[in-house]
Amino acid sequence: MSRAFEGRLALVTGASRGIGAAIAEALAESGAHVVLTARTAADLEAVESRIHEAGGSATIAPLDLTDGDSIAKLAVAMGERWDALDILVLNAAMLGSIGPVATIDGKEFNKILTLNLLANQAMIAAFDPMLRKSPQGRLLAVTSSVGRNPRAYWGAYGASKAALETLVLSYADEVRSFPSPKVAIVDPGATATLMRAQAFPGEDQATIKQPADVAQAVMALLESKFETGYRLVVER
Repeated sequence: MSRAFEGRLALVTGASRGIGAAIAEALAESGAHVVLTARTAADLEAVESRIHEAGGSATIAPLDLTDGDSIAKLAVAMGERWDALDILVLNAAMLGSIGPVATIDGKEFNKILTLNLLANQAMIAAFDPMLRKSPQGRLLAVTSSVGRNPRAYWGAYGASKAALETLVLSYADEVRSFPSPKVAIVDPGATATLMRAQAFPGEDQATIKQPADVAQAVMALLESKFETGYRLVVER
């Protein structure tokens, strides 16, 4: 892989496994210093170790994205160390229970919306100043097909992703006239992740895309001159 992002700074949420980890490792391989965030420090350390062993550079920042104060503190800490943020990947999400809309548990739905929507707004608010300082700032938000095409029993998760898309694409329109950041939505499609295994427990994950496939598509997007508001649907 080329060193196209040598000297760039990237921040990836949900970077402890799956798509987030794969994107973080691909960015590091391309020369970026990657800040890895997720709740589980041990899993982040494993990703960080793989990056370092491959000759890359990374810093872990364990935090709970549902805690708004943690996001603000991370932004302050990063702002004190670096002037600008070149790449922000909003990947962290939770699936919750799959079932009829009429049986959605209010407490669980609140948790889904807090992580999948409200935390991402807090991330955008906290890191917008650093993204604007980058000559080539990029913000990518990972979505799901059920956010755009509603499906029976996926109401809670789908609603959170539909709201996320509206939020992120509104932000894209707000920054459209500025040189930075450029904003895009990424729909990874069926990918072999823990979340996918929870949703489809009988599926053979060897038959679908792997996280590294999504990361490769994301890297190609980041290296391209995409227009803000772009939607990437990763095909097999």
